[in-house]
Order: sequence, then C-alpha cells, then structure tokens
Amino acid sequence: MKYDFSTAINFRGANSLKHEFARERGKPDGLVPLWVADMDFAIAPEILADIQKRVGRGIFGYTEPKDDYYAAVIDWFASRFGYRAAKRDIIKTPTVVFAIAQAIRALTQPGEAVMIQTPVYYPFFDLVRSNGRSLVTNPLVYNEGKYAIDFADFERKITQHGVKLFILCSPHNPVGRVWTQAELATMNELCERHGVIVVADEIHCDLVWPGHTHTCFGALNENAIITTAPSKTFNLPGLQASNLFVKNAQIRDKLKAEINRSGYSQLTTLGLTACQSAYSKGGPWLEEAKSHLLENIRFAREFLAARLPKIRLVEPQGTYLLWLDFSAYGLDQNELDRRITENAKLWLSSGTTFGPDGEGFQRINIACPRATLAEALNRLEKEFG
Repeated sequence: MKYDFSTAINFRGANSLKHEFARERGKPDGLVPLWVADMDFAIAPEILADIQKRVGRGIFGYTEPKDDYYAAVIDWFASRFGYRAAKRDIIKTPTVVFAIAQAIRALTQPGEAVMIQTPVYYPFFDLVRSNGRSLVTNPLVYNEGKYAIDFADFERKITQHGVKLFILCSPHNPVGRVWTQAELATMNELCERHGVIVVADEIHCDLVWPGHTHTCFGALNENAIITTAPSKTFNLPGLQASNLFVKNAQIRDKLKAEINRSGYSQLTTLGLTACQSAYSKGGPWLEEAKSHLLENIRFAREFLAARLPKIRLVEPQGTYLLWLDFSAYGLDQNELDRRITENAKLWLSSGTTFGPDGEGFQRINIACPRATLAEALNRLEKEFG
C-alpha cells in the first residue's frame, strides 16, 4: 500500500479530544480510546502538502473560494453518487451539526415538531430540544441483529404531532445502515405527502461497504437540505468545512438568512484549502483507507464470532463505527459501561448516548491501526469472555 494505516500516531500534546481528555470527561487514565468518530490515521499527504503550502505563504486574512473549490465539491458528488449540484446550490458552513441547527431555526417555529430515527447521533436530540422544538422519535426496529424502518409509525408520528422537519441520518450512525433507494423513496413520499422538509445528514456517504450503495437524498427530493463534509472521509474535523446542497431557492434563502443572523460568514482559510484538496486529490488515499477499514471490520467480526460470541455485531453496511449488542449478558447500561471502562479499560460510546433504544449496546470506532483494535478486543475478551 502507498499509504500508512498501521503506524500508531503519538497524540501527546496534540490536544486530541479522543486521546487526551479522559480526566476532563470523568474517565480514568490508561483507557484505549475508541469513541469519538475521527480516525487514528495521518491525513493524506497530498492534503497535508497543500495545507503546508498555504501555511508557508503566511496569508490568513478573510478567504473566499474561487470556482475551482466549487468544481472539486460538485465533481466529487457527481462522479461518485450521480448527484449533480450547481454552484448556487452550495452553502458553506463550519460543520454539519451547525448546519442542522440553522435549518431547524430557519424552517420551523418554537414548539413545532422535528422527527429523528433512534438510536441516532446524539447531537440531534440536543439540537431539537435546545432550540425549543418538540422532539418526535421514529424508533428503528431491531430484529435478529438487523435494523429496519417502521414506516407505519413514521407516518403516524408525522400526522399525530404535525411534524415540520425530519432529520435523516444516511448512512446511519450508530447502527451502520445504508438505506436502500426503496427505503429512501418511501420516506420521501411520506414526507412530501405531509409537507415535511427533510434535512439529510450524509457525512458518512463515502464510507459505504461492498454490496451497498449510497443514494443521495437530494436525487429524490429537490426541496431537501443535504449536509456533507470531508471531515469523516478524510479525517479533517478539526479544520471545520462543510458543504450543503440546497436546490430550492426559497429554502436556500431562508437558510442563508438564518446563518447570517448567527453571525457566521467565511470558512477558515485552511478549511477551504483542505476541503478542495481532499475532493480533488484524496481519492487514492480514501480507497486504501477503506481497504484497511474493511480488514478491520473483518478482523473484529471473526474475533467476536470465535472468542466473544455473546457480543453480537450488527453487520455494518457503512461507516467505521461498529454497533455491538451486549444484551446477552443481561447487564443494565450503567453496569455494562462500568465494566467496559473500569475493568476492560476501554473508552467506547455507551449505547444510551444515542437514546434509550441504545440500551445494551456500545459503539466502537475501528478507524485505527490493527494493533490498536486487537488490543481493544483482547481487553473485551478478558472481561467478557
């Protein structure tokens, strides 16, 4: 392989949230951290070289992108997903979470209902509640290690609560589902029938595994807001660059106005540089990274089957986040979390972080060198084997 995904990085002194803030987060020292959704890999050298070149110029004033930035973003999504946007459709924001918050404020009123599908990425809960909207959940159906959508409940919740906005997680974090085109079409039909605007979080769209295909929701519904970022794909969250695709001009104007009211304007200079570089030069690095991640998934699957069969792996269709079912142990969440942290010395994401539907689960980030993953799984075996 051209790129290195095996060498452990020294995070000491980097102020890494994942690696250096155990005490600040109420955790003991000495944990193997596999919680935050970033990678334990160095970024692509091509991206790093462009960042270093930009730093070397010593120019960090207000920065706006030229047409080549927009071309890189547009071409990436057109070539990989068959979704073509225009420059006018793109709104730049620092993060997907920021963008979703702005959409909630721009397109709903206080007290109106916003729906999510649980268990789900935990900021969704906070964004709805902290903005004074009514939270409505459409719990995913878990059966025999697989997740599905309860469409009858989906429509019932919309009509009962007068849902105005639906936040779709696609691919889904944490359960790893890559929604089929038929599933997306059904959700879209129900939302259109009842006048529900869709905000699709597609930040994991580049991390989809063989046998599955990501369909951009914007290809089904031009009134949707599609939120994307290179952060998960290329390990760039600290540089904060996100691109929204909003084809409906009226919705786009409302969203831009809300962003303006927040006081936000330009992306950072290095965020723009990294984003353009990633989408124009990062393809080869991504393909090798995905090969490594697939091998990590295979390693985890085989380890669990052979040595920890009571821990059920929810087979991932996308993302580098594995959703592990510990329910066979009969432990409540507090005891499960305690044993993982205090005894196994691991820092994973507790299932109930993603809502009450996550009871009995843990999320583990496998975007790390194989040796790190092996150490984590060995610690699980020592405690639960």
